[in-house]
Amino acid sequence: MLLGSTLTGGSFDSATAASSQKKNDFYNVIMQDGADPFMYRHADGYYYYTKTTGGNVTLWKSKSMTGVDAGETRVIETGGQNVWAPELHHIDGAWYIYYAKDDGDNANHRMYVMENRSLDPMKGTWTDKGPIADSTNRWAIDGTVLKARGELYFIWSGWEGAENVSQVLYIAHMSNPWTIDSPRVEIARPEHSWETNHTPYVNEGPQVLTKGNDISVVYSASGSWTDDYSLGLLTSKKSADLLDPASWTKRPDQVFKSGNGVYGPGHASFTQSPDGREDWIVYHAAKRQGSGWDREIRAQRFTWNADKTPNFGEPVDPNKPIELPSGEPERDRYEAENGRLAGTAKVSQHPDSSGGAKVGYIDTPDSYVEIDVDVDKNGTYVLYARTGNGTAGGGWSTLKLSVDGGEPSNFYVTNQGWDNWGTSTQKMSLTKGKHTIRFSKGDGYAELDGFDLFRIGK
Repeated sequence: MLLGSTLTGGSFDSATAASSQKKNDFYNVIMQDGADPFMYRHADGYYYYTKTTGGNVTLWKSKSMTGVDAGETRVIETGGQNVWAPELHHIDGAWYIYYAKDDGDNANHRMYVMENRSLDPMKGTWTDKGPIADSTNRWAIDGTVLKARGELYFIWSGWEGAENVSQVLYIAHMSNPWTIDSPRVEIARPEHSWETNHTPYVNEGPQVLTKGNDISVVYSASGSWTDDYSLGLLTSKKSADLLDPASWTKRPDQVFKSGNGVYGPGHASFTQSPDGREDWIVYHAAKRQGSGWDREIRAQRFTWNADKTPNFGEPVDPNKPIELPSGEPERDRYEAENGRLAGTAKVSQHPDSSGGAKVGYIDTPDSYVEIDVDVDKNGTYVLYARTGNGTAGGGWSTLKLSVDGGEPSNFYVTNQGWDNWGTSTQKMSLTKGKHTIRFSKGDGYAELDGFDLFRIGK
């Protein structure tokens, strides 16, 4: 999570840099905190990303999928509360943000839309286009857009009536990107045992994938506050009457569910690798078993079945690095146990650590782990660290991060239990040559497994 300022390092006459390994893989937590991720790779080569952040919509922009947490950000105020699951779409030459908000009362959640006609959504003016609703104007969240045969459709999760009994998926036709001009049509409701094992019943978070004439709507089901949260699938054809419920078929089983130590995977979005050769799912999951709405963002590659539906497989083991998205720069990996230690800091062996060991007990003001690095070009780099925090009370911790003895910055580490690793990131400017990076005692307690360092720009 990038909450500190960008660090700058000049030349530093340190000892020989700690041994690093060139890596083409990563540990797949790409944001250590958050829910409802939406990632879009635009024709300009950048990833644009958003997630639920509270009362506003925050956008991230990054050349790197795995480095999005350290990307440029822009905050857009909404004037509402409980802003959920924003999405950023580029439609007919303009940018649109679709999001749900209320006035502090969940029963008043409705969908809204903003427009920006700038080439870059991080610039220009976001104009409020108001609510987007059908004639019933019922409770609505998680709206997304489907384009088929030149027509626009809005798909969302809503209540059938005025009470929270069940969340149903609806579709309606759009006359333009901010207007619904047809009645809503139900295309899915919770019916299978894995959709009705918690109350209220939930179908939500629809996301669209298309391949040729085939449409897949991947949605989330069961209680988002439980480990049973998972993904289901609806299918149709672009050539079908998409406002006819009979055109839609629901798969009887989940297509992505808890496994390999990952719990409650859901509310996914889909993007491609930087070179466009691979398809990737970006999703949230519980930080640990039973953590409910305390969630993190993960990503992994997916493939396609013969019937042109997505094959997500299982969540990958959090303690096994996976191959980088095709086209991402390789990175140098530094193990914390190879650094210089001071104070109470010490190395501990653990099988789930990247090199079989970690550095912890950074518990006193004079405690730190210091690692020498060597970069071959001037530029902007992302430090992508595997961090842990099990401090009593469940709050965030910080380490103090400094480069070449400079002013330290807060390096934030989420609380998800010891030896249950997350990813903390920091963007920094480095000149060619050797540098020393130090992690020292901050607020609370945190451990360091190691970090990757990779260049993202000049």
